[in-house]
Amino acid sequence: MPAPQASAMKQLARLKFSSFNLKVPTGWKQNNGAPGEQYQNAFKSGELSTAPDTATQPPLFMPATMNKHHTDTQKKLNQQFGSYIDGVCSAICSAWSQWQTAATMVGVVINAVTAVGGQIIGPPWTPLILASAPKGTPQEMKYSNVIATVLGTAWLTFTATVKVTGMPWYPAFAAVPSPVAPPMPNVPCPFAALTQVPVSISVNVLKAQMIGQLGDPQALHHKELFEAICDAFEKSYNLWKVSTMVTNVLGTGPVPTFAPPFIPVGPVVGGVGTMTPGGFT
Repeated sequence: MPAPQASAMKQLARLKFSSFNLKVPTGWKQNNGAPGEQYQNAFKSGELSTAPDTATQPPLFMPATMNKHHTDTQKKLNQQFGSYIDGVCSAICSAWSQWQTAATMVGVVINAVTAVGGQIIGPPWTPLILASAPKGTPQEMKYSNVIATVLGTAWLTFTATVKVTGMPWYPAFAAVPSPVAPPMPNVPCPFAALTQVPVSISVNVLKAQMIGQLGDPQALHHKELFEAICDAFEKSYNLWKVSTMVTNVLGTGPVPTFAPPFIPVGPVVGGVGTMTPGGFT
């Protein structure tokens, strides 16, 4: 499967953000008595009851009341946060796609039919995400730097844990009629079948690291923004891992017991497997 589509990740992130049911202005309360009457009289006819934003679906924010100033604030924040979520999700998916095209797996050890070990190598995500992430304002720049750095580091940590554990990738290597087995691709398997420790790319870990790295507790709705993006990322990964196949890990190796005519075939011992770039399909 190709890298996750930006349209799907955007929708996942928007759905998660909207689930927080944030009302703007934050902390607004209707006064009663004389202050409440003064509030009602402070607006022109028609300003106390206006239409909320219906163009953004699902709405990322809800107005505290139908007051024109509240619905205008809702519309502005829906546009700003929606645009940022779309932009950063597109940047993440673009980085993921570039990584998947270039990534390889090396150091797989082969004995007879069985493959073990290996290490995934690919380009770092941080510069790839930053290349196209939103940077139109100082705050967007801060958010994008944090998201790119945390995701890049987390993905590198995660991929370091991915290993092949005793998989029957090379059935033909059980009996090879030559002193050295010719290069042969592995039997494809889902990425999810590899041993892996995805703790570093889980929602809670990613969100906590982003909040800590941002270091600005007053930043507007940053916790909800980070959680929405991390949740969409984790859900996208969970779908990707079961639909992406590990292919083209070319294996070869010596057959030390090959001694014709007495022993015309033998198993590969201490062979190696190396994936060609783009083998995660």
